[in-house]
Amino acid sequence: MPAPLRKPGTGKKVVLAMSGGVDSSAAAALLKNDGYDVVGVFMRNGAIADPVPDEACSLDDDSPRRHKQGCCSVNDADDARLVAATLGIPFYVLNFQKDFGRIMDYFTAEYNAGRTPNPCVRCNDWLKFGKLHDYAKSIDAHFVASGHYARTDLSNPHQPKLLRGIDHAKDQSYVLFGIPRDQLAHMLLPIGGYEKTVTRQIAESAGLPTFNKPDSQEICFVPDQDYAALVEKRTDGGFSSGKLVDTAGNTLAEHPGHQHYTIGQRRRLGVALGYPLYVVNRDPQTNTVTVGSKDDLLSTSCTGNEANWLTTPPPTHPPGDWIDCQLKVRYNGDLHPAQIRIPPDGDTDQLEARYDPPLEAVTPGQAMVAYGPPHTPLADTVLAGAWIDAVDP
Repeated sequence: MPAPLRKPGTGKKVVLAMSGGVDSSAAAALLKNDGYDVVGVFMRNGAIADPVPDEACSLDDDSPRRHKQGCCSVNDADDARLVAATLGIPFYVLNFQKDFGRIMDYFTAEYNAGRTPNPCVRCNDWLKFGKLHDYAKSIDAHFVASGHYARTDLSNPHQPKLLRGIDHAKDQSYVLFGIPRDQLAHMLLPIGGYEKTVTRQIAESAGLPTFNKPDSQEICFVPDQDYAALVEKRTDGGFSSGKLVDTAGNTLAEHPGHQHYTIGQRRRLGVALGYPLYVVNRDPQTNTVTVGSKDDLLSTSCTGNEANWLTTPPPTHPPGDWIDCQLKVRYNGDLHPAQIRIPPDGDTDQLEARYDPPLEAVTPGQAMVAYGPPHTPLADTVLAGAWIDAVDP
């Protein structure tokens, strides 16, 4: 059955981000079958072993000594190239490593500032639908596409929408909230209308070698998942030890650096009091980590910055007016009943949210993304999102 919201391509050119995984591979097959002129692109984003040339893009630079393993590895590039060859579409490797340094700098700075970053969202904003969008324009492509489990509704070209994927367990619309509104009309997400199992069947039916390739669970520049070691290596002077305290300010232990901890963390705290303890705060100014009970993780409101409105632009609702919605505050989290608004002072860069019942471990540095109210036509539609910078009890 065709995925909803997809339309025949009628020869229009589309640049497809190909990661070498099954999702983007199936997306390539679907786009070709729909009649698009597909150009496959592998973005070289991974960890850098040697200095990168000054050129913004270079093609087919596959020297193994330059790239560590991860979701941007040489092996993944080879898989993507093989898929492209199987489908008979052109394929290029673009060198975005120098640009990717910006994401690694952001990642490091956020941890050092006591926040928990989300590099996948930034990658989508700055590279997949940023630099790659610019590349698409340079070759006169109409669209940029990816293998994300989300959907675009382009039925009204004046009001394009970003929707949750049909497979809610795999939905990735959360990590796409930062896409500029004016780019939605030039964005295709072919697999968003399918369940994951069907996506694999599509790839297998097309004879693609990636149909049974396992999903990557790694941050591409932290393939060993030791994020703290990476942050410390990129931090001048490394980490400093500090105090681990309870909510009353009593010192319980010494920690090796607040960057080793995240809000809500329960394991590897280095202290045991006979009942569960959770990280409830990190203060980079004093290098103090505070632990407390699960109740200490609860909040009823939060504020975010860099707000991005995708369907309900700020002028529609006066500052201070609350808008009913469903709110998601972490990638793998659930949707919760909530309300959002522009602050009464009219600062459209800010987004306020309130929710009842309270939510647990809402974390500065993560994104909050608002969807339409449940049981309404907008229930799957992304309204707006922002980066959490303050959380209130």
